[in-house]
Amino acid sequence: MAASIAAVYPHMNHVGGDGFWLIREPSGRIRALMGAGPAGSLATVGFYRDRGHDAIPPRGPLAALTVPGAVGAWTLAMTLAKTYGGKLPLDVLLSPAIRSAREGYRVTRSQAALTRDKLGELKDAPGFAQTFLVDGCAPNVDTKLAQIALAMTLDQLARAGLEDFYRGDIGREIASDLKRIGSPVTRVDLERYSAWMADPLSVSIGAGTLYNAPPPTQGLASLIILSLFDRLKIVDAEGFDYIHGLVESTKRAFRVRDRFVTDPTKLAVPLDRFLSSEFLDIESRKIDLHRAAPWPSSWNEGDTIWMGAADSTGLVVSYIQSIFWEFGSGCVLPNTGILMQNRGASFSLDAGATNPLAPGRLPFHTLNPALAVLTDGRIMAYGTMGGDGQPQTQAMLFSRHVMFGEPLDVSLDRPRWLLGRTWGSSHTNLRLESRFDKSVIDRLVSAGHDVEVLEEAYSDTMGHAGAVILHADGTSEAAHDPRADGGAGGA
Repeated sequence: MAASIAAVYPHMNHVGGDGFWLIREPSGRIRALMGAGPAGSLATVGFYRDRGHDAIPPRGPLAALTVPGAVGAWTLAMTLAKTYGGKLPLDVLLSPAIRSAREGYRVTRSQAALTRDKLGELKDAPGFAQTFLVDGCAPNVDTKLAQIALAMTLDQLARAGLEDFYRGDIGREIASDLKRIGSPVTRVDLERYSAWMADPLSVSIGAGTLYNAPPPTQGLASLIILSLFDRLKIVDAEGFDYIHGLVESTKRAFRVRDRFVTDPTKLAVPLDRFLSSEFLDIESRKIDLHRAAPWPSSWNEGDTIWMGAADSTGLVVSYIQSIFWEFGSGCVLPNTGILMQNRGASFSLDAGATNPLAPGRLPFHTLNPALAVLTDGRIMAYGTMGGDGQPQTQAMLFSRHVMFGEPLDVSLDRPRWLLGRTWGSSHTNLRLESRFDKSVIDRLVSAGHDVEVLEEAYSDTMGHAGAVILHADGTSEAAHDPRADGGAGGA
């Protein structure tokens, strides 16, 4: 799935990005696989200052400044799969992706729209026009595009093994292309890279135990939001109290995230303190149930995919893979067909920032796959794309389905909101889909929220969410977002 979606949905992710897994083993143990790539060894503040930049460019070769980590995490996942009895060889696992990349795929509504909207900032990135444009123009929906070089890369990985991506022929070609376009990532950076396993962050609420990925992801924020909301004891599932309570919980969670979440080797304090009952109790009491707190905040764009799976053995996976913004850096490496992420654009050139640029440092990640072990015996893997919207959409999906008992598909269909800036916006506000009741919107405005009602009833701005649930009797269910091009299936 992770390889195939790079071949058919490249505007949202690619093998030049990062990925994070939460895996609930049949034994009940939960692991986090961390596929985050560090800044290249040439990625210094001076490197950018000398080229006249006061901030890291979000597109082009200088935006492609971190090692792609997703394939490293695939390697760990393959190793774990074997311990669970997995027998599928790599060539079988990669063959659908190879076929789609070689024979072509149909451009989705989402890819067509985002290519058109971002054409001005992407068209001059090395390799972009040759790979994703048709006669210099954005492709129409259902246009057939192929990624021949990517197919060859995946075929080589199928034969030589995933390690070839970093320390073999593919790694050599990646490094050669990166050097040619002026990226600060080197061959040595690739050779030294390995993904790693970590213990997930966790917190208990009334419904069960919630798990999410540790730093450098924003998984902490997702856990804090639901923990604070649980303490508010909201009983109205869709009214003012519900929306206001989650929005105010989000504000408090993001303040912690923005101040403390960074490269895990650089943390100022242990993050478990922010998941303690004492801290969460105090924070929940600071929420005014009638008035909106002030909200000046930074914001992170993001385009991502989430996938989940479960089987009858009790194995449940929540996985998220991304190249950060739509089409990432925009740079497609000619020898390998790899589209490079721009995750490193989240670094600051200010040495005093929470996430300052330095060679080998891990960037802040909006990616955070979620998983919950519920008191009723269900195991729920869930997640979404959407940058800063990820923790908010996760909270809406979980609260509606688990706390208020709405069916999974209904919970995904319900109208959503997003606190934060949209693309091209210069101010922060609370944006809502148009399906909310006017009386609720009026109350939000009266409470001091800076509200904007979008024209769309189902807006891509609100993320593309999904969930897979394994029930105590061994049956499972899954559902996908009506805003998305994805789907849910079983066998």
